[in-house]
Amino acid sequence: MAAALVITLASCGGSKMAQKYEQNINGTWQLETVVSEGISGNYKANIFNEEDFNCFVGSTWQFKKANNLGSYSISKNAGNCVAVQRNFRWSTSSQDGAADHFQFKRLTDNLKPMDDGAGFVFKILQSTSTVLQLKSEFSYEGKPAAFMYNFVRIK
Repeated sequence: MAAALVITLASCGGSKMAQKYEQNINGTWQLETVVSEGISGNYKANIFNEEDFNCFVGSTWQFKKANNLGSYSISKNAGNCVAVQRNFRWSTSSQDGAADHFQFKRLTDNLKPMDDGAGFVFKILQSTSTVLQLKSEFSYEGKPAAFMYNFVRIK
């Protein structure tokens, strides 16, 4: 099951709102919770072509506005997850009449694109200097579903 919409990232215009999002996001964050919508019962879903979504809870994310590079780190979590540190390139977009978006593309250690150049896109639900909430929508058993990613700033 795809837990996040995979698309090819396009170059986004530098709207004032997108610039504000980038300023807010710049820094170090912890993914506090991943909340699902439209999914019932026990399920396991790999996200970002990486790990089960539960492995990302507690992960540390760093965003650098200066070069739009970032990274996330997953710990072993008592051996249930593979420890990973992954680089990515990120951006935001904002257009009148459309949802505001955050997107990222995973990179190798040499900063080369992974996933055939595709990336992941999210609706920005909230972006302040201390809270970031993103939403990825997908289909689960033929019905609309979503994950909400709730981040808190740690630096």
